[in-house]
Amino acid sequence: MEDDFRPLLSPEQIGESYSNRGSTDSLDFKAKRPFHVEPRNIVDDDPQERVSAEAAILNSRVHYYSRLTGSSDRLLSPPNHVIPGPEELYIYSPLGTAFKVTGSDHSSKNPSIITIFAIWNTMMGTSILSIPWGIKQAGFTLGILILIFTGLLMLYCCYVVLKSPKAIPYVDTSDWEFPDVCRYYFGKFGQWSSLVFSMVSIIGAMVVYWVLMSNFLFNTGQFIYNSAHNINMSDSEFGTNGSDKVICPFPNTDPGQNYTISTLYLANSGNDTSDVSSFEHWWSKTNTVPLYLITLLLPLLCFRSASFFARFTFLGTISVVYLIVLVTIKAVHLGFHLEFHWFDTTHFYVPEFRLLFPQFTGVLTLAFFIHNCIITLMKSNKHQENNVRDLSVAYLLVGLTYLYVGVLIFAAFPSPPLFKDCIEPNFLDNFPSSDVMVFVARTFLLFQMITVYPLLGYLLRVQVMGQIFGNHYPSFFHVLALNILIVGAGVLMAKFYPNIGSIIRFSGATCGLALVFVFPALVHMISLKRQGSLRWPSALFHSFLILLGLANLLAQFFM
Repeated sequence: MEDDFRPLLSPEQIGESYSNRGSTDSLDFKAKRPFHVEPRNIVDDDPQERVSAEAAILNSRVHYYSRLTGSSDRLLSPPNHVIPGPEELYIYSPLGTAFKVTGSDHSSKNPSIITIFAIWNTMMGTSILSIPWGIKQAGFTLGILILIFTGLLMLYCCYVVLKSPKAIPYVDTSDWEFPDVCRYYFGKFGQWSSLVFSMVSIIGAMVVYWVLMSNFLFNTGQFIYNSAHNINMSDSEFGTNGSDKVICPFPNTDPGQNYTISTLYLANSGNDTSDVSSFEHWWSKTNTVPLYLITLLLPLLCFRSASFFARFTFLGTISVVYLIVLVTIKAVHLGFHLEFHWFDTTHFYVPEFRLLFPQFTGVLTLAFFIHNCIITLMKSNKHQENNVRDLSVAYLLVGLTYLYVGVLIFAAFPSPPLFKDCIEPNFLDNFPSSDVMVFVARTFLLFQMITVYPLLGYLLRVQVMGQIFGNHYPSFFHVLALNILIVGAGVLMAKFYPNIGSIIRFSGATCGLALVFVFPALVHMISLKRQGSLRWPSALFHSFLILLGLANLLAQFFM
């Protein structure tokens, strides 16, 4: 029986391998197609019918070619005229019947506009709330330049990731992800390290979500309580007056503390001050609200399947669109407040170029991060030849969205009387809880994050449990232990360090070091070297990318 599967011509007998003949189609996927039969050679789908004699001859011809050469050598692989096109896919059964494959991928492919929108929607996340803060940290002019430069750099690295499976010869990489590519080039180390850094991005996102959900739940409860008890917020000390109030929550204090009581006054003297103090005691942004979320989210994390929560992903799009509308309205009402001081700090304005700019590059690394799932997203594109174009357009839309929100919030921030350094890592914190439009935005974002958080937990569980135990749900207690660790990290950060800007920049710089800079650059250089086409300008540029990613991470510890 072994002789039936042994090639008649082994690679040792051929003398000159196919790869050394200068062929440019070594990556041609047609060599790995299953056997196809033309529609006219197919009889009815009745299993009792046999394929026609013409189909049987074609089948024998392809088997003849397959016997001539081994699977690793394509010297005598079936020529193109023997194998029909992929749109005419039929499977030939050893029992003598042939059936057309129904529900092929062609019918489930998406047009370019849907693919672009999917990338935009996936990349848009909580980082958009920190873009104005990042621009403030870098300086207005330098911040805009960094946003554009980082976006282009991230686009190129994403392009390298997208092309990396296709650069691997003689292997079917149609269902590969980037960790599989890392495993091919670097073995188990590449697979596990890419998995670990991918988990860092997910855990970082979940911690940021917990901090933001605590923030939004606190402000939502504060708005409802103030409205029910006729309590007004007085922002005259730390904010502006007028219908569109802007506040500076922590002008001379630690942002990790809660100073809500200092900004309250009672419009109705009949209200009991002790009731307000009691409410503040049980409804604290850092002490109690993060704990209240446990009762809601910990059970949701333990669901075996996350398909229910996937139905609410459209809320992310609605939230981003509403944020853009909110930013536009606020900017129109507040107007622009800009003065250009290139290097000198003034009381109300920040310099155009600041040494704190690495904080913004860390935020942008996560804001533009989609490298761990871009291959999957692009597989559903109907026109694969347009993948690079569609990816570029998606990055352009994401960059324009970040630029629009960041520039408008920074420019419209009222300076004077407030100073630009008051812009918070979550720019919604610069608006009082009594603002109705901001209350709607917080409510939208809160509900969206409550539905997305279990999805992120499911992705993390699949990666961790699948690699360690070989089962996505080994037992309830295994899953519960993992979820307690995740929730505990979120609660601790929400209580002791609720600065989403710093959390985002550290997690972005950490996962970006491996999945954006190091692994894509190394994979690209190794691939070119094996093809014999690696040149010193390319090696120098991609080595510079690795150093840039390392510098981006190290700089976060000195800011």
